[in-house]
Amino acid sequence: MAQQSFGLIGLAVMGENLALNVERNGFSVAVYNRTSEKTEAFMANRAQGKNIKPTYSIEEFVSSLERPRRILIMVKAGKPVDAVIDQLKPLLEPGDMIIDGGNSLYEDTDRRVADLEAAQLQFIGMGVSGGEEGALNGPSLMPGGSRGAYETIEPIVRKIAAQVDDGPCVTYIGPKGAGHYVKMVHNGIEYGDMQLIAEAYDLLKNAAGLDHTQLHRVFGEWNQTDELNSFLIEITANIFNHIDPDTQLPLVDVILDQAGQKGTGRWTVQSALELGVSIPTITAAVNARIMSAIKGERVAASKVLSGPTGKYDGDMSGFVDKVRDALYCSKICSYAQGMALMGKASQEFGYDLNLSEIARIWKGGCIIRAGFLDKIKAAFKDDPALPNLLLAPEFRQTILDRQEAWREVLAVAARLGIPVPAFSASLDYFDSYRRDRLPQNLTQAQRDYFGAHTFERTDKPGTFHAEWF
Repeated sequence: MAQQSFGLIGLAVMGENLALNVERNGFSVAVYNRTSEKTEAFMANRAQGKNIKPTYSIEEFVSSLERPRRILIMVKAGKPVDAVIDQLKPLLEPGDMIIDGGNSLYEDTDRRVADLEAAQLQFIGMGVSGGEEGALNGPSLMPGGSRGAYETIEPIVRKIAAQVDDGPCVTYIGPKGAGHYVKMVHNGIEYGDMQLIAEAYDLLKNAAGLDHTQLHRVFGEWNQTDELNSFLIEITANIFNHIDPDTQLPLVDVILDQAGQKGTGRWTVQSALELGVSIPTITAAVNARIMSAIKGERVAASKVLSGPTGKYDGDMSGFVDKVRDALYCSKICSYAQGMALMGKASQEFGYDLNLSEIARIWKGGCIIRAGFLDKIKAAFKDDPALPNLLLAPEFRQTILDRQEAWREVLAVAARLGIPVPAFSASLDYFDSYRRDRLPQNLTQAQRDYFGAHTFERTDKPGTFHAEWF
């Protein structure tokens, strides 16, 4: 009996869509799900008539695949991944491959690569971005592991990935957990992007007084610009145009203001702290979601804590343009922070990341796909050792030209009591990075005063301690 060329475990929507994507691109697929009812429903509906073989035990699944076996796991990160690997491992043979396509912590992937390679099995930790639609029609894929393992699956992943003007949105990321690390940082940038857009919306709605029709128009126009053309701006424009059938109000206005999170943003912040890389915009975005979660406290506080009220009373069209400029400058800072973090991780973990190529594969399929990624790609191609995106001529000049508008928007927000933590963190990042002297000379003096932690001097080399008392 003919065997299938690719296997997939886990038939939630992402798994189903990836199975259909692989089959559509010419590869026969075997599928397995822990609950047989899910497999039966998939086969009776979406997979009907396709070259997809259902299996109902892990043994049947493994035996249905041609050698070397290529098995993609699409289950919840953490212990469920280890549980599936433990089931598969005794059934596999040297050279077979397991691919984890979930949002696994890169350290878990490091461990799994070492464990499975010791058993002569191949393991790929592959970031998959693009949501349900991307999984079906072409995601951005970030595979990490050994280069030889990647070359084994390259013919498949190049076909199923999103296709852009300069190739498929997949590349070999690097060894060990590099693929999941890059996907984690992608998600951290996504957190920053989404928070910045939310703050722009807050300013336009509550400072400028724009209604949902005007918001739809403004974000639609922004999506036509070279600077802000992106998937997230596009869907934001669409959101403002969606009317709730129950209330006849804009649906966004009846959605509770409590944002969830799956953990990748928090992991990004934790990794940055461990590596000593400043990512304040992404940190502010994570904090904003945490603050949104204490809805009851905020409602109670709103009744006893007062602040400024009122609307922006200046030139409205000019203010909208300034918010656009502030959003773009802040967005540059968010991406600069993510790129700097990946650069440091590449050095610390031996990933040898190609930041230009990473920017390229984010141009299509993924949630943060945006027109200006072409500029980021070019910046790191021109200077692979670029320490920070803010120093690239294109982005440096952009911020220098627009910083006055950026600062005015923050001043308006402060005057009206509208919180803009990610806008503020981005400007603070820019202002800190551009200064040749920061006030941490006082911090060092304090540390030496109370703890004899010593300090260095500006006028001569060495380590010093002062008798402050």
